[in-house]
Amino acid sequence: MVEAKNLQKVYKVGELEQEVIKDFSLCIGQGEFISLVGPSGSGKSTVLNMLGCLDTPTKGKISIGDTEVTGLSRSKRADFRGANIGFIFQSFNLIPVLSVYENVEYPLIMILNLPQEERKERVMKLLRAVGMEEHKDKTPDKISGGQMQRVAIARALVTNPKIVFADEPTANLDTKTAHKIIELMKAIQKEFRTTFVFATHDEKIVSNVDRIITLVDGLIVSDERIEK
Repeated sequence: MVEAKNLQKVYKVGELEQEVIKDFSLCIGQGEFISLVGPSGSGKSTVLNMLGCLDTPTKGKISIGDTEVTGLSRSKRADFRGANIGFIFQSFNLIPVLSVYENVEYPLIMILNLPQEERKERVMKLLRAVGMEEHKDKTPDKISGGQMQRVAIARALVTNPKIVFADEPTANLDTKTAHKIIELMKAIQKEFRTTFVFATHDEKIVSNVDRIITLVDGLIVSDERIEK
């Protein structure tokens, strides 16, 4: 599903260069449930952004399926991301002028151009699953941070993506809701063989994954498959 070869990411800060990711290589199979773990500053979010086609490596190649995404133009990369990838942001990235319902529906209009009835069915199914059905007409400023996170998760899943990248998806959720969200993701993984890759410190997620990849200072220091 995903193959990253010899990735390097260097950020320029004035005249200085900071190498955040160093010679990073990784293969991810279809349907895997993976956690990227490591201390703050280890490069987890940077890796997630590159694999999720939100950022490009300074060096190296990334292929998703049969497509080498590092060779695509910015617009084609965005089209590919919209059609194949779901992304759950730590900062939610909800559209403030749209309702909860409209935020989740948005990718179905802009990316998939689905008819209204099919959009409604998909949106309401996920809003029920994340416990946000009764808040569907509220705008993001009228709901809590945990509720915004649930909306962001529903939006990421509504297109039935082949792969979902999630940056601390349960960070703003209470324990009960977090477990429900993890159960929802596991059910989607099982039904559709959707691949999930998390960058997280949350033990509730880490204890449910099939594989744990540990990063330290931009390098993979361990890659452990968990026997269930």
